[in-house]
Amino acid sequence: MHTPLVVLGGGPGGYAAAFFAADEGLEVVIVEQEGKLGGTCLLRGCIPSKALLHVARVIKEVDELKKDWGVTFGDAKVEIDTLRARKEKVISSLSGGLKQLAKRRNVTVITAKASFENSTTLKLEGDDPSIPEDRTLTFDQCIVATGSLPAMPAAFDIGSDRVMDSTGALALKDIPESLLVIGGGYIGLEMGTVYANLGSKVSVVEALDGILLAADRDLVKPLQKHLTALFEDRIYLNTKVGSLGLRDNKVEVAFEGPGKFGVERYDRVLVAVGRKPNSRGLGLENTKAVVTPRGFVEVDKSMRTADPHILAIGDIAGDPMLAHKASHEARVAVEAVLGKPTTFDKQCIPAVVFTDPELAWCGITEQEAKQAGRAIEVAVYPWAASGKAIALGRTEGLTKLILDPETERVLGCGIVGPGAGDLISEAALAIEMGCEARDLAETVHPHPTLSETMMNASETFFGTATEIYKPKRHKEAEAKPAEGNSPETATP
Repeated sequence: MHTPLVVLGGGPGGYAAAFFAADEGLEVVIVEQEGKLGGTCLLRGCIPSKALLHVARVIKEVDELKKDWGVTFGDAKVEIDTLRARKEKVISSLSGGLKQLAKRRNVTVITAKASFENSTTLKLEGDDPSIPEDRTLTFDQCIVATGSLPAMPAAFDIGSDRVMDSTGALALKDIPESLLVIGGGYIGLEMGTVYANLGSKVSVVEALDGILLAADRDLVKPLQKHLTALFEDRIYLNTKVGSLGLRDNKVEVAFEGPGKFGVERYDRVLVAVGRKPNSRGLGLENTKAVVTPRGFVEVDKSMRTADPHILAIGDIAGDPMLAHKASHEARVAVEAVLGKPTTFDKQCIPAVVFTDPELAWCGITEQEAKQAGRAIEVAVYPWAASGKAIALGRTEGLTKLILDPETERVLGCGIVGPGAGDLISEAALAIEMGCEARDLAETVHPHPTLSETMMNASETFFGTATEIYKPKRHKEAEAKPAEGNSPETATP
């Protein structure tokens, strides 16, 4: 069996590449060992976790109505089987849609585990009747889009399903009375938020001195305050987990650090210490493609590897491991296959943490600029001055712009608050298009909305924001107010 183009992996990068290639007239085969299209993002990642986070947020909103508005409902009762079934229905619906789209585009999907015999031949293993008799598939070009896997340190892999990775946590086998999350990154905090709102007593342990260290500290502060209350002050920083073991049908955890020391038992433990590229067992050593010590496949800006027949996209092609990065790289890879001059050269790739409040950022952060010794100016609009945020009772948020002091171009943006993941797209477009602060300030935004805080933040840069008082900006003045000299806010 031969195909001009084979895509190895059916996740958000893989199916995007296959569909785009088919639309461009190429004959395409997807090889995916799952039996379903969608990859980690759809089957056991982004989509199911956001479905559960929606449930968690609604439960929290009911509590807020009772506390702040005097609207009382009965106590929440979670029917775990129904909740799990609804989550699976969401996955099934989307995956089924992808199957139909592949069929309409005449994309052949083979369910098999594939490995490279050489630079133009894949060995296929599996029971799919469409696998050729000699179990080989030859190709002219291959796009590798095999994604990533949850990292599970050997010391934590004790052979019990009570110690879960993110896939196990999303299976939602039960709502444990107590849950320890190892890792203060976005996966651990999102799943911790879900289980805490469903009724679990959640604790988080992080070996470093803060949660979400890749994010701007100004954005993390409101979230950490919220999570400290949600997790009942059980976030242990600068603390390592020495060992895990099973005792009396619970997981016994040994802590080492100033945040917590000693032994405690939990019903379940979620290990969320990152992800690793899924490059082992692919037979890449039989090709000219270069794999880094971390397991990433080296690519150029056209997503080509050192092997002229092989390209790579998505998680396996390097950080950041994000589905939206993979889908954009997919188009670049296909254009490269078609011989078009193309590069993946984005000015920014947005990142979102779907906790409550949400965090979102794109472009350079204030910390990154300082580390690079780059001159910047910072404009912050506190949501305490937003009429919409006050109406929602969500004044903890803020919108923060990072600007070039000479050109006034938007270099970065960070948002914390409900809906931050939806709001960040305007900033990403502004950075990609080389917009200046004045472009945002002079764009008419609807009122009252949270989106207008982007306009408001740019107005604070010029000292012209209506709802806050800040002296008018001068070129020679520092952009950030001195300590203890925060802008005064007043919202009618």
